Amino acid sequence: MDGTLLTSRGKIAKSTKKAIEALHNKGIFCGISTARTPASVAHILKDLPFDLFITCNGQLVYTKERMIYAKPFEQKALDEIIGYADRYSRQMILCAQTHTQGSWTMRFSQSGALLRFARFIPYWFSIRPMKRILQKYSPNRRKQRYANLAILDEPIYQCVMLSAEYETEKLIAALPHCDIKRSNPYSVDLVPKGSSKLVGLHFLSAHLDIKLEEVMVFGDHLNDIEILQGAGVGVAMGNASTKTKQIADYVTQSNDQEGIVTALKYFQLMNE
Repeated sequence: MDGTLLTSRGKIAKSTKKAIEALHNKGIFCGISTARTPASVAHILKDLPFDLFITCNGQLVYTKERMIYAKPFEQKALDEIIGYADRYSRQMILCAQTHTQGSWTMRFSQSGALLRFARFIPYWFSIRPMKRILQKYSPNRRKQRYANLAILDEPIYQCVMLSAEYETEKLIAALPHCDIKRSNPYSVDLVPKGSSKLVGLHFLSAHLDIKLEEVMVFGDHLNDIEILQGAGVGVAMGNASTKTKQIADYVTQSNDQEGIVTALKYFQLMNE
């Protein structure tokens, strides 16, 4: 959604809304694939005829009528994550199906306003000083900060943790039962091992009895690469990361320049 469906102002362009409605009226399934939770996308998409939803980086897959696939963390993986966050005083939120709980700082960081602001932070900006400040003054320094959260009585599908790119190898070693997804340089999405948006798409395509070769996917960042490669046509937005553009079948205009509509016209799914 962010950087693809949504403009840098956090809105869906009128031309994109019309395009989605036109495709829907043609009988073409339209859906989203996102790292966001179901609750955080519902209000944004409430007036659009989306048929399919892949959320939490592929952990929750559903239509308007039914849940198709849900893969929560096993206890061993959760213990690893919580132990790591408590040991290193990490800012983190845990995501259940209907709500999140954890660090106020991280929940605020997932807000639409801050996500839009983050788009303008230079990629070279160092997160190290900010991380040290957050850790020094964070209430998460309290022992067992996450282990006692009530949300742990529910299935947890994703955790979002403050962690810069230079720490990726450290996370991989410490969390062997998790996969690490990244949609920005400053935080990571932790999901159950073997999970991805592409896995979610496999379950959707099986449910709809369509082939992946018949699917077109749009994306802009690193956590979109796998699904762009796996779909029949992978479209990278003009504002996408360099790595994402390199693997795409087609690079369209940016999210602020009607990129989705441009690609749909290029592939003759819409009239000029």
